[in-house]
Amino acid sequence: MHHFSYKEGVLHAEDVALDRLAKEVGTPAYIYSRATFERHFRVVDGALGAHPHLVCYSVKANSNLAVLALLARLGSGFDIVSGGELHRVVHAGGDPRRTVFSGVGKTAAEMRAALEAGIRCFNVESEAELEVLEGVAESLGTVAPVAIRVNPDVDPKTHPYIATGLKEHKFGVPMAAAPALYERAAKSPHLDPVGVDCHIGSQITDLGPVVDAADRIRELVEALRADGLSIRHVDLGGGMGIPYDEEQPPHPDAWGDAMREVFGRLPDLELVVEPGRVIAGNAGLLLTRVLYVKETLEKTFVITDAGMNDLLRPALYGAYHEIRPVREPPESAEVGVVDVVGPICESSDVLGRDRSLPGLRPGDLLAVMSAGAYGFVMSNNYNSRPRPPEILVDGAAFRVVRARERIDDLVRGENVWTED
Repeated sequence: MHHFSYKEGVLHAEDVALDRLAKEVGTPAYIYSRATFERHFRVVDGALGAHPHLVCYSVKANSNLAVLALLARLGSGFDIVSGGELHRVVHAGGDPRRTVFSGVGKTAAEMRAALEAGIRCFNVESEAELEVLEGVAESLGTVAPVAIRVNPDVDPKTHPYIATGLKEHKFGVPMAAAPALYERAAKSPHLDPVGVDCHIGSQITDLGPVVDAADRIRELVEALRADGLSIRHVDLGGGMGIPYDEEQPPHPDAWGDAMREVFGRLPDLELVVEPGRVIAGNAGLLLTRVLYVKETLEKTFVITDAGMNDLLRPALYGAYHEIRPVREPPESAEVGVVDVVGPICESSDVLGRDRSLPGLRPGDLLAVMSAGAYGFVMSNNYNSRPRPPEILVDGAAFRVVRARERIDDLVRGENVWTED
């Protein structure tokens, strides 16, 4: 669920009308609901019940400092994939000791920064990475806690761009190769194999593949423990889906029940999970204004001031986002089928194709829903467009938690090469 609803004919974020936000902060703009973030975190955290666990919010989903600080205050750990995300977590007040470092391309400099910060664990993706991490830890005279990311070769039944658990993917090592890497890590004075990591993909709406992967991970943990390794946690990744359109993903409680059943016979094994989309996705929307309505012989185009540089997912994945008018249309309103498109000079700049919407005019406001995850974090300056602001709503109050970029920001750091 989320805290965006119509009140007195106007779409609100909690108790703040979106037309008021458009007037005061302009459009396009990302709008977030604090209450939704909080509720979603608590539901995911509560789903694992009394089994030892740690929720590490996936920073790549939405890395705004205010969001990270809010989750840190709720007790969240963090899942990072870069040194920049580590810097954000620390800057927001997050605890490095509750932070895991994932990703296939960690640099030695990022490893050093993470070791110096005292992060909880590195999720290691290859033997080559393990060797580099060992060298960095040795140079610092310390021990790096590691979990090997294993690839269970399970089809998550999601979009191919966000599937990560098949043998042809760049992520992780084959299950068969994992025992040898653990043996190697256990022999090193600068590596401590404390966990097993796995993540099969994102926007998963079927529990079957998740349970299949978890069963395989449990068997690996049992085998490693039988060989004398002290495996203290499994990192199950994230990937729980949300309803963008007509999807019916399992409730986090059903996922939690399934994970507790798989790992119930290992009651001392901590479960680390990395939810991102399920916490942030429906906690945000993109507010945009209609610039033009263009009629052609084939189509009606509603052209908005938000484009694919603001919200990339539809262009990149063909992803669906519900689009709602901010002013609630009367039941008698005539509805037409339109394409909602942006101002970018690309035919892929489409926010929604063939949408049934009431008659729209220039100046009308639209809300692109479920944009809290992989929205602003994937935005860019294509066509030299400043990125939008981010607004956090808390009840009847709101705050700009990232200012709108200015035109001058687009050229900061650049220099013109002048001839002598």
